Amino acid sequence: MPKVAATLPYFDFFPELKAEFETAYPGTKFAQPGPMMQGDALVEFLEGAEVAVIGLNRFTDEVCAALPDLKIVSLCSAGVDHIDPAILNKYGIKMWWTAGINKISVSELAVCYMVFIIRRVHFFASVLKASQWKGPMGFGGDLRGRTVGIHGVGNIGKEVVKLLQPYGVQILACDREDYSDFYGQFDNVEKVEPDELWARSDVLTIHLSKNSSTIGMYTGEVMDKMKPGSILINAARGNLVDEDALAERLKSGHIAGAGFDVFAVEPANDNPLIGLDNFFASPHIGATTLESWAAMLASGIHGIKNAYVPEPGVFPFD
Repeated sequence: MPKVAATLPYFDFFPELKAEFETAYPGTKFAQPGPMMQGDALVEFLEGAEVAVIGLNRFTDEVCAALPDLKIVSLCSAGVDHIDPAILNKYGIKMWWTAGINKISVSELAVCYMVFIIRRVHFFASVLKASQWKGPMGFGGDLRGRTVGIHGVGNIGKEVVKLLQPYGVQILACDREDYSDFYGQFDNVEKVEPDELWARSDVLTIHLSKNSSTIGMYTGEVMDKMKPGSILINAARGNLVDEDALAERLKSGHIAGAGFDVFAVEPANDNPLIGLDNFFASPHIGATTLESWAAMLASGIHGIKNAYVPEPGVFPFD
């Protein structure tokens, strides 16, 4: 029986799942609530463990070198941008990961943001909270009838397409992969290239993986190509959008509003974007539902017996 350690403190929220875990792997060591362990703290917690069931912990060269017993890293996270497959291979460590495991929760949040931002719910709620409701405060708008661009039509992007069907919108779908078979199921989905996506979208939602081809993709120059008065949503990953450039365009009104669940630096408590009236923010809650976390934790347990050798340059490491 392998020695197992779980580095994320969420199993206590799912007692039945934790009991199953402990029955299958007696003596499993569980992390207590606190900051995400990295570096020396991670090494200390995992000392002697052969299996690590993890969240967003980073397994650097130094960490792996200090954990000679470690053979398996099983991810509960929905992304893998914190994992370097070359380092794992160097130390003979296998991994497990389930793509799209939180797709329902993230796609629902993205569509929720579309409605919230167009209706200016964040602004109106702040007025009421400050006891400043004294009369007409302007207008929001309807999502119906608008053009929604989806940049990244993988697991989450496809769910966004499905959820938008009752809203009566035109959808522009942009991805480096050819998902024509999927698009063909709908009368309101049009496949476009990035420049057309930016120019025509009233609402643009990002659902790209974070990798060498997407980090920093949304520069000021790209945002200048976006339709004036459009809305930008990012519930994917931080560092895909130049936040300083976005702030400038929110202030100028070129981008009418934005909603972000992810940031370049997290926690993002001091991010200046958050103070803007036309910016709606949440603290990386895309997958923070009971349903998503139950699925992700169960996947982490499943991966102990099903881990594989990761291949650099092969999805999702591209």
